[in-house]
Amino acid sequence: MASNPAPAQSQPAVSAQLPSEFKTEYHPRSARLPLFQPFDEFGISPEVQQAPIIDNEPWRPFRSHGDFEFSEITIEAAPNKFQINALLSLIMHISEGCAKITLKNDIDLSKAWDNAAAELTPFSKHEVPVTYKRNEQVYEVHAQPILEWALDLLDNPLLAPHFVWDACRVYKHTGTEFECFFDELWTGDRWWDIQSSLPDIDGAVQFCFILYADKTKLSSHGTVKGYPVVVQCVNLPSHIRNGEGFGGGHIVGWLPIVPEDAGEEGKLGYTTLKRVVWHESFSKLLELAAQYSKTGYSYKCHNNILCMMSLICGRGGKCPCPVCLVPLVELHDLSKTYPLRSVEEVKEALCVYGLSKAQDPHDALSLDRLHSLHAGLWKHLLGELKKILASLGREAEAAFEKLIANFPQWRNLNHFKSVINISFTDGNKCQDLSKQSLYAGLNILTPRASPEGYQLLRVISSYLQLDSWISLDVHTKSTLAAIEAELLVFDTELKAYVACTESSDIEKLKLDWNFPKMHLWKHVVRDIRRKGAAHNYSTCPNEKLHGPLKDIYHHQTNGKDIATQILRVDHHQFALKLLRECVNVVDKHDQLQVLSNNLPDEDIAVTFNSHVKLGSPTQHPSSILDLENCSPVDRAYQAFWRKFTEFINHSLPTYGHQLMSWLTFPADFQIHEHRYLKVNYESMVDWKQVTDHFRCNPQFHGLPQFDHAIIQLTAEETIFVQLVFLFRCCISNLRSFEFALIQPYTARINGARRMDCFFKLTRVKAIPRASSIFVPLNSFI
Repeated sequence: MASNPAPAQSQPAVSAQLPSEFKTEYHPRSARLPLFQPFDEFGISPEVQQAPIIDNEPWRPFRSHGDFEFSEITIEAAPNKFQINALLSLIMHISEGCAKITLKNDIDLSKAWDNAAAELTPFSKHEVPVTYKRNEQVYEVHAQPILEWALDLLDNPLLAPHFVWDACRVYKHTGTEFECFFDELWTGDRWWDIQSSLPDIDGAVQFCFILYADKTKLSSHGTVKGYPVVVQCVNLPSHIRNGEGFGGGHIVGWLPIVPEDAGEEGKLGYTTLKRVVWHESFSKLLELAAQYSKTGYSYKCHNNILCMMSLICGRGGKCPCPVCLVPLVELHDLSKTYPLRSVEEVKEALCVYGLSKAQDPHDALSLDRLHSLHAGLWKHLLGELKKILASLGREAEAAFEKLIANFPQWRNLNHFKSVINISFTDGNKCQDLSKQSLYAGLNILTPRASPEGYQLLRVISSYLQLDSWISLDVHTKSTLAAIEAELLVFDTELKAYVACTESSDIEKLKLDWNFPKMHLWKHVVRDIRRKGAAHNYSTCPNEKLHGPLKDIYHHQTNGKDIATQILRVDHHQFALKLLRECVNVVDKHDQLQVLSNNLPDEDIAVTFNSHVKLGSPTQHPSSILDLENCSPVDRAYQAFWRKFTEFINHSLPTYGHQLMSWLTFPADFQIHEHRYLKVNYESMVDWKQVTDHFRCNPQFHGLPQFDHAIIQLTAEETIFVQLVFLFRCCISNLRSFEFALIQPYTARINGARRMDCFFKLTRVKAIPRASSIFVPLNSFI
């Protein structure tokens, strides 16, 4: 092919005039011309490059740019509703000039935290050397001296008025005589005995602590663990000591964890190593307190520090109970009583730690419902229940789970959709499941269907009776007698269950009930007499501290040197709690001052103090005719108009309104619905005011919830009812009234059943829905 010299000579000129480096050809049907683009424009549509701004407020539907940015931050940080409200309130105060923030960045904030924490006793790190197989191993323990922490509490002017130093005995008049009762620790005999044994020095009193240590899994997969030590000051009332404020439980130590070693695990030497590391580390927390436990400590109120420890008895010992000398083979028998342990038995061991002059350590041991019952004995009972249900087949298991899933919704009660194939580690969930399992099992484990299951339900019923009695916040002679009597019932029912299982064909039912947690509540009455109600020595408040520690690990550490990082954040939080208490006092004082200036002649009602209070109003009122038209859907609204008219005309005279003629209501009479009710009442347990919360809501968290209540129907009759409708209405020339439409549980039941007597049940039955009645809200108990 011959070459053409002319084009060859002009080639450089053509190359220099190329319009673009990229060319895009479109499908012929698109009717679009080829697109030529340079490198920096390739892949970018011309329409996008030339797109105009069509919205000057692109943050909408947010009302402002600031609202949009705040929502971005909150959705990423995921604060709860209380934290969001607090932030918005702070921002509003800043915009109004009522508050000022000088922090500029994270560094400023960290310095502020450190400055606040500097006012309190810091943590220190100690090294614990331990020799194992001739090799010295060093473990780190972080500790905050307990005495220094306690002195920080004493220096707090807000807590000072709440400290209790002297033992006392309290009584309540029963109508015929004064009856002694036990609630706080200082109302028990133990506090009295300690104060009697103190040196005869003017003003000498005891300063006591509860220490709690338990490992917890910090990471979701369980490979990262922590071993916090929590302390509580016993001289503070239980509502402060068990609360989450400044006077509540506080982390004062972080113990080392001996790593798991597959080659060493189970060997006596390695087990001993773990115990030595624990005790040597724990002693670092007690060094200062142990020193003053021998001499006393003078600090403003001349307080005397006492320290008590007790050896742990293993499951394999001949007498495993740490309180008494019951033999291993007799742990199941609650009808027998054995001698209590004494300090002389362990004095030689205590001398190793310089505590030979301590009081009897066994007297400091107490029953913990969480670990001994809910996460202890109940797990054994639940295991038996699952085995028996499995022996009856899948239909029985499915029926049981269905009854559990349909259990009525209660406030502060965990609900479960599945039970059979799930293992629970949360003691609070175990407690709630134990309450529901009895009622779910009654219709399945009948004497004919399963003699073993029926007898197990009788054991569970007695267990629940005991747990309920023990959980009371105030105990009298009668409640303690009821516990002792029910312990014998439980002992009898358990022996009957063991006899039943010995002849049963069901495999692997438990025959050996000789374990320490089975026996420990044998001493609960003595514990209550000596140390007050069981909530005084419960580990529930301390267990709650594990959750925040896990949150700190996940969100505020880098996974390295976690003990130092977690304790630093916890120390910051503790310092801020103290400041928050002080700020709240000032804020409350200012608020009351403003209210008193605005309302000089009126009482200030800061909190809800009346008997009943409605809440959750619906947006729009309903007419009385609209409500009656609901009767095809719910027969409780049948004849709503007529029944309401009759109720008003018969009841208004009891409110002091004399009617000259029969009141009638037009079809458009307005009724304001509410879906929430609070009722204040005096507790029969501790004689204090408590509050019940009732829901009457067709869509509460996606499910209908119409709670049950007890009302005073007449001066002589108290009945159970189910809420149907809560409302408020205004009657002309009178005032606003609050009523409830209810379905009474007063239908007659023919004959008492033996099962009700065995399980101490009260059986009630609802009348037809169409027979619903109106009652005033003040009739709720």
